[in-house]
Amino acid sequence: MATYVTRACLSVAAELAAFVEDEALAGTGVSADTFWAGAAAILTRFAPENRALLATRDRLQTSIDAWHRERRDGPIDADDHRAFLEEIGYLVAEPAPFTITTRGVDAEVATRAGPQLVVPALNARFLLNAANARWGSLYDALYGTDALGDPAPSGGYDPARGAAVVAFAKAFLDAAVPLAGISWTEWRGGTPPLADPTQLIGRRGDSLLLRHHGLHIEVMVDPAHPIGRDDPAGIADVVLESALTTIVDLEDSIAAVDAADKVAAYANWLSLLRGDLTATFAKDGRTVTRAPANDRGYTAADGGTLVLPGRSLLFVRTVGHLMTTPALLLPDASEAPEGIVDAIVVGLIGTHDVRGDRAGGNSAAGAIYVVKPKMHGPEECAFTDRLFDAVEDLLGLKRHTIKVGVMDEERRTSANLAACIHAVRHRICFINTGFLDRTGDEIHTNFEAGPMVPKAAMRDSTWLAAYEDRNVRIGLACGLGGRAQIGKGMWAAPDRMAEMLAQKGAHPIAGASTAWVPSPTAATLHAIHYHRVDVAARQRAIAGEPVPPLAALLSIPLATSPWLAHEVRAELDNNAQGLLGYVVRWIDQGIGCSKVPDLADVGLMEDRATLRISSQHMANWLRHGVCSRTDIEEALERMAARVDQQNIADTHYLPLRRRGSLAMTAARAIVFEGARQPNGYTEPVLHFYRTIAKQVSERPPIKT
Repeated sequence: MATYVTRACLSVAAELAAFVEDEALAGTGVSADTFWAGAAAILTRFAPENRALLATRDRLQTSIDAWHRERRDGPIDADDHRAFLEEIGYLVAEPAPFTITTRGVDAEVATRAGPQLVVPALNARFLLNAANARWGSLYDALYGTDALGDPAPSGGYDPARGAAVVAFAKAFLDAAVPLAGISWTEWRGGTPPLADPTQLIGRRGDSLLLRHHGLHIEVMVDPAHPIGRDDPAGIADVVLESALTTIVDLEDSIAAVDAADKVAAYANWLSLLRGDLTATFAKDGRTVTRAPANDRGYTAADGGTLVLPGRSLLFVRTVGHLMTTPALLLPDASEAPEGIVDAIVVGLIGTHDVRGDRAGGNSAAGAIYVVKPKMHGPEECAFTDRLFDAVEDLLGLKRHTIKVGVMDEERRTSANLAACIHAVRHRICFINTGFLDRTGDEIHTNFEAGPMVPKAAMRDSTWLAAYEDRNVRIGLACGLGGRAQIGKGMWAAPDRMAEMLAQKGAHPIAGASTAWVPSPTAATLHAIHYHRVDVAARQRAIAGEPVPPLAALLSIPLATSPWLAHEVRAELDNNAQGLLGYVVRWIDQGIGCSKVPDLADVGLMEDRATLRISSQHMANWLRHGVCSRTDIEEALERMAARVDQQNIADTHYLPLRRRGSLAMTAARAIVFEGARQPNGYTEPVLHFYRTIAKQVSERPPIKT
């Protein structure tokens, strides 16, 4: 049980109070009394409104459920559907044409295009890997993955693979920074005869710093290096500017259910932002300590000094409006809305980067970048805007210092995207699509309409194509081009880099200035796409194209034909296996994001968004008689055996098929209570069972 201390009218978990007062407030110029009084005032003002917004969600869902039940046996008329959504306030009027006014945004966000990492805040080693992924070795990324078509070899160095890596890298240089009259394979050192000499912007010794589409390339020249000595020009590596930005995640990729978890995540974010985070671990039989990378210094083309950031520009993603946290209790002893607590604490932590001795260590523009997920419609966006105003006032920050990234991952936000952007038009820095959460909300919103198509068929559905296109085109129409990021979602298969190279180039072609990748290596390979495509030019080309109609977005992906028994079983097994593989680590080990092997033993990145779609899909099919409860129970049992076998080498793993498995109980609840979960979210169930699991693991052994 947590120990609480009184601060203003609040009961604050002792570890949170100590973190705020001893670490987060230090050097900010804000006293503890001022902070807690201000935090209490913000919670008193905004907590009731937060509850009202959640009640609106429930009211709308109840109305939509009833409307669909009345029409279940007949076709859905698109005009009637839209009129109904307008009548209940689900759809709002489009704002008059406008342009966002966000100012004070770093070039990595506003004008430069490149990959974006998302990393769990609770893992210091991963945080440092992500922050340091601003630069990555193209040679290593190609050699160590299947990017060239074959898996990375085991054993010693493979000269044939090395030659293929060098050939690919030099072909890349020929395309991005071509030489006049010759190929990079023919260059023998010295000053390269660039077709565009202005692309050479600096040197470090014999190495060359080049620039293309706003991204930097360093050709590492070192004839003494084991690779460079066999290269005609002494090229030892080609290093790409890779993850321009990174989102440090307090939400879907972590399991934070109490004050200890929250403080651990906050502390890592503070240390990373201050630049003093370290991680020590064993690797290849030796102890390694990792720290934030230093900036990179060069001699500029004009003989002066050129310094480039060594680290990715950092965002932080807080939680949404739904959950509350036991880390802080309101005067009536109820838990505080977790999203409000996050806003206050991450705002406080952000002051370390915008004023004082460490100002500008992250944002040269003096911005605090906060991604706000899972907002439903413009009313919730406006709430966040006013909440950030209040946090800025508490901390003495200039208005709109805190920028907001809006995740376009809920149906009511997608359908009202321009109005959502308008609500935060003075501070918005980012919009992003998220297929998995968006699909989970699509299923839950239209849960009563009928059975949904299989998950794989969702990618070919009318609503999804409209969703992706509308996001970019509405963003451009609202003036995000050259002022803010327009992003695309995650590549979920970190071991399949050849497929990523083949497919993820579609994102910059679509006009997205960033897209999510699961690892630093993937960031380096995805950077290639931003050299192949001039995103700014693409945005200019498509800016005048029509926005896909709202009717396409509102089309419901209902199944039109029944399935055979073996097809239903295969779909249930696919859903159950991914669900169990994720839940068992979340509940028993507190791992919020992990690479979960699928039925073909391909590792896929799973987080709460993937869990939401799998659970909602199974619950929807159960509701409409596509399968029975027995069918689902049998699928869970079959896949529990499979997941246990897939995790047999994990010494910390607790089998699902053991008596009293909390993970198995949680998995069943997520599916069988799926119709009743708010907007189909899985957090309430996960938090409940993870809290029990922590209490059980912390309980002292019984003496005999």
